[in-house]
Amino acid sequence: MHEAYVAISIIWLFLFLYAIGGAIDFGAGFWAMYYYERKDTTAANFANLYLSPSWEVTNVFLVLFVVALAGFFPGAAFALGSLMIVPVSLVLILLTIRSAFMVYSYSVQKYTKLLRYISGITGLLIPALMLTVLPIIIGGFIEIVGNRHYILFDKVLTSPTVYAHIGFGLSSQLFLSSLFLSDYAREANSNKTYEEYRGKAIMFGPIMLSFAVAATLTLMPEAMWMVENMARQWELFALSMFAFSIGYSALFWPSKKVRIGQPRVAVILIIVQYALASFAYGWAHMPYIVYPELTIFEGLTNLAMYQSLLWGYIVMMAILIPLFIWFWRLFLKDKRYITSEK
Repeated sequence: MHEAYVAISIIWLFLFLYAIGGAIDFGAGFWAMYYYERKDTTAANFANLYLSPSWEVTNVFLVLFVVALAGFFPGAAFALGSLMIVPVSLVLILLTIRSAFMVYSYSVQKYTKLLRYISGITGLLIPALMLTVLPIIIGGFIEIVGNRHYILFDKVLTSPTVYAHIGFGLSSQLFLSSLFLSDYAREANSNKTYEEYRGKAIMFGPIMLSFAVAATLTLMPEAMWMVENMARQWELFALSMFAFSIGYSALFWPSKKVRIGQPRVAVILIIVQYALASFAYGWAHMPYIVYPELTIFEGLTNLAMYQSLLWGYIVMMAILIPLFIWFWRLFLKDKRYITSEK
């Protein structure tokens, strides 16, 4: 396999892990805000219980993604950084605000309510801004003048595909987070909270799928090349749809632990569905990083740096994977912790 494809696969892995972890993290922040004033359910407590230790871990994958992009593809990092300076700067500002409140609000109780609203609102704005990047880099929204690239914000703000991508991002985070939190509540034997989040997952699953189809169809005016490439990956998208169908149906399967539903099966299969769909989408995007000017071959670093980075990431993942497993068992499986907010 060409070095560029190995490098872009590593970057895709970090981006996928952050997308899944971030969707659950930001969605949990929204649900903590949504249920904050509700006294008839512990749904807010469970969202906050998950959110408390997990947001730091989620940001690790964002850092790994940025470092990998800048290391393996320095030219692409510079081009994307210059081109996306407005949405990226806004995302960084919102992440800083959210992280600051996460750090300090737990030690200053009077800011707890403000934290819920900051976490919930930024949890909606950050994914929305991040998802605007996808339609921009596939063409139709960039003007080249000399050696400079400019985003045509008038086209961006009036494009249906941009809003379809935003809708897909928001519905995905609400679907994934409610699905995960339903399994989290089931693990803690909180059946009422499980039913609450299961109902939200059942509602947002079809909404997410509708936005995914809309985001694909609305690409046609600006990026027909991308639609044609996606059509060539129909087998992966078909497998993705099959995984979604089985995973979504698992919410209605008989169960011994709860009244109805197998949320653990649903979570696993839905993550498989996202992996298949995102890989097919990324493969259809190849070999471009920014269409039509910058490819993965043009932006790749020199061979010595590539080999150093590759071995560095191999060693790093050998260290991090056991730590992530330990974190999972400590905060997401330990009955003493997950039942503390029932």
